[in-house]
Amino acid sequence: MKFIENVEINRYREFESNHKKSHFLQSYEWGLFCKRAKGQVPCYVGMEDENGNLTVTCLILLRKTPFGFSYGYAPRGFILDYSNKDIIKEFTTYLKKYMKDNKIIYIKFDPDIKYQDIDENGNKIDGGENNYDLYNYMLSLGYKHTGFYRLYEGNQPRYTFRINLKKPWEEVEAKFNKSFMKSVKRSYSYNLIVDNDVKVDDFYRLIQSNSSKDDFDPHSLEYYKIFSEEMSKDNNMKYFNISIRPKELLENINKEIDALNKELEVNKKKEADIKNKIARFEKEKEVFSKIDKDEVCICSLICTYTKTHAWSLYIGSDDLANFTFAVTRSYYEAIKDAYDKGYEFFDLFGTPGDPNTKYKNLAKLHDFKRKFGDEYIEFIGEFDLVNNKLLYKILPIMLKVYRKLRRK
Repeated sequence: MKFIENVEINRYREFESNHKKSHFLQSYEWGLFCKRAKGQVPCYVGMEDENGNLTVTCLILLRKTPFGFSYGYAPRGFILDYSNKDIIKEFTTYLKKYMKDNKIIYIKFDPDIKYQDIDENGNKIDGGENNYDLYNYMLSLGYKHTGFYRLYEGNQPRYTFRINLKKPWEEVEAKFNKSFMKSVKRSYSYNLIVDNDVKVDDFYRLIQSNSSKDDFDPHSLEYYKIFSEEMSKDNNMKYFNISIRPKELLENINKEIDALNKELEVNKKKEADIKNKIARFEKEKEVFSKIDKDEVCICSLICTYTKTHAWSLYIGSDDLANFTFAVTRSYYEAIKDAYDKGYEFFDLFGTPGDPNTKYKNLAKLHDFKRKFGDEYIEFIGEFDLVNNKLLYKILPIMLKVYRKLRRK
């Protein structure tokens, strides 16, 4: 086997995007995005066999420290056959030399590998499948595991919901929660307009609305602009925007109210039911009459892709999106689109490992994502491959001091 320090872009894309362990966080474009948006240095390393065929690729994002040192992160890497221990061992040996030659303190990676089967409460299923053997093998090669955290303590979520799309659509849809499907069906009554245009400004306005309600800090507008530019280069990204046309909705509502008032005159038996419908339309009329735009975007979901896998990543929405069920509709449209295009799974990209967490926002997030059904997954977690043990130990302290000084 031969180690490659800089895999050529087309070779890298071809191998990574078609591999069964492909991940958008390991895409060539993600490295370019992180370089522009985060100041990280992307390194595209790999390994090939005696016939010149790639057996491994890995995007390593480096951050520089004083005195020429750096530390690395391979998000959802490495891209290789994890059932082949010889490949893992040989690539690890090459990585250790690569780190030493390039003054890399350590490299962290968190592979897209399930740790064990879990139930709906996040607890191990006795007799279920697991990857304990792989976990122990990584430790035997010198990797340091950073812990089985259950919330969002790591670089990436350690739990997720993943929808299997390799079955008939009727079976996929049957897994969806009844309340989810009910809200999707109700969304059609608002004549929602779905498009896939890259609307960064609308998205940013909407995610700011989310952040004020859910108490989180979104990235900057420039961050999302760079993301959209870089991740669209190899069709690794897609927007699912939902808009409403208030004037059209008001016209329809007025027609519905007129029709119901006429029915009320001749159908006294259903008087209570008809009056409830009128009251609902009057409420909708009050909401939509406050909007002075002909068309307004109320929800924007951004998804990412490799050749065979799909993920939902960012979403922005406002109160109108909740009122018209546009949020659930955006996910439904994205999942159906992934199914129609032949993707193997749709990943909801992150949920707590403790459904009953005391953090209300995380519990709310989990309750929403579990409505999509299918598999609740626990990943194996983060491993660190350490080159310089002393600097590895004191680096967190150095970074803490540096960040304080930078803020000042």
